[in-house]
Amino acid sequence: LLPNHAHSPLEIVHYLPLTLPFSLYLNSPIDLRESLKVQRVEFQSFNLQSILHWLPGSAFTHNNTVYFVQYKISHGIPPLYYSFEYGQKEWTNKEECWGIYEIFCDLTNETSDVEEPYYGRVKATSAHIHTPWSMTKRFSPWLETKIGPPSISVIQSGRSIQLILQAPNSPYKDRKGRNKSLKDYYDLIYRVFIINNSQDMKRKLYEGTNEKIEMDIKPGANYCVAAEMYLFELNRSSESTEICTFKIQRNGMYI
Repeated sequence: LLPNHAHSPLEIVHYLPLTLPFSLYLNSPIDLRESLKVQRVEFQSFNLQSILHWLPGSAFTHNNTVYFVQYKISHGIPPLYYSFEYGQKEWTNKEECWGIYEIFCDLTNETSDVEEPYYGRVKATSAHIHTPWSMTKRFSPWLETKIGPPSISVIQSGRSIQLILQAPNSPYKDRKGRNKSLKDYYDLIYRVFIINNSQDMKRKLYEGTNEKIEMDIKPGANYCVAAEMYLFELNRSSESTEICTFKIQRNGMYI
């Protein structure tokens, strides 16, 4: 218990747990909460694997700040300004991310209905101080995920080669327990380019949905093949993947 006589702010600090920077105890509780408040809460999504990321507040202490994550599906139009009460009853705790030290949380399973919009939010606790919630912008996995390039494998047949293309997989399983292809979610188109290193030339070899492509190559020539995915509905392309270089010689092909 504190003595009955008056204390200066510095005397009061003597009785507080020194788990936050000393200067913060001279501020009001509101200032403390704001200094701990989580920043830049956002979804980062690749091939429909959606991870919630955030940054610690300015008063972050590495071993003494824990985070709590909630999520919800958003139906209808959100209000212009977010308030704590908005959708409060709809929020669901992410049990695996409830009282964690990490600054990320995998919400892939919780966002599996990929055409629905979602929100996530995070709050922090340190030295018995609880921050307000920090919320993401509206997030739609189907619209916003970044699609990776296709894989390429090569089979030689005489003086021609066959390119085998495969679209990336999603993190979700089918009834047989296999990862579902992104083709189950998008109308994906393959774009294949051939690059002649000796002539510094690039041209489109193929655009379509076939996964097997035949191409002829001149003996002794060096080439690269690059392939990318094109999302027709969104008018958006993935990054490309390349195989360089292969050369047709009498004794076969070298990659």
